[in-house]
Amino acid sequence: MMKRRSPSLERNASKRPSESVGRSDRAVPEATEHPAVETLRLLAARYGHDPWNWHTRQTPFQVLIGTVLSQRTRDEKTDGAARTLFSRYPSPEALAVAKVEEIEELIRPVNYYRTKAKRIRDICTILLAHYNGRTPDTIAELMKLPGVGRKTASCVMVYGFGRPALPVDTHVHRIANRIGLVRTRVPEETERALYEVLPERHLMSCNELMVKHGQTICRPRGPKCEECPLAGACLYAAGVRERKQR
Repeated sequence: MMKRRSPSLERNASKRPSESVGRSDRAVPEATEHPAVETLRLLAARYGHDPWNWHTRQTPFQVLIGTVLSQRTRDEKTDGAARTLFSRYPSPEALAVAKVEEIEELIRPVNYYRTKAKRIRDICTILLAHYNGRTPDTIAELMKLPGVGRKTASCVMVYGFGRPALPVDTHVHRIANRIGLVRTRVPEETERALYEVLPERHLMSCNELMVKHGQTICRPRGPKCEECPLAGACLYAAGVRERKQR
């Protein structure tokens, strides 16, 4: 798969140390960094590494339930619903015996609250029956739970357990393609492509930084390219500048 690489970052990535011809002990060229690494550095300088959302700063169980609540829902509504839910039912033991109708009422601000209320209780029942009340700590086991896909499972790994994973939501997928770091059609392809180019130490920050950027500057519609710290190395921004010069 051909990957587009950002113009200004590509120049830095292509530099190699000089080699002495004819020597048997040639210096090994330094490993070059993919432009995605510099992208994350620039975003970290702009936004910092502290999570903005309440539900991503809690226990693994609360991150799991909070992330289920967050599906197709804005962060502020997710945080409000999660706080309300956990103030009444703070544990899987409590939620497993709660009435679905009561859970629905507590999480009503989120989208699809009826579906999510049943899933949350089902998740808690499974945690008690198969995991001794503990939250699974692998993506494979997490994805066995109802309503938990790869993105949600990866969020639990990163924000709940502090382990390397790469949650790819609409923000990460859109921004990575818009900048020119990857050329993919769906989030699953984006995850695989970024895994290939990001060192493990950068995996945990990718989602948080790109979500912050997508919510503030690199929005789905009307991105604020004039305010963007990545504009100098972004294919989309380069196209905007070119159109303005015509």
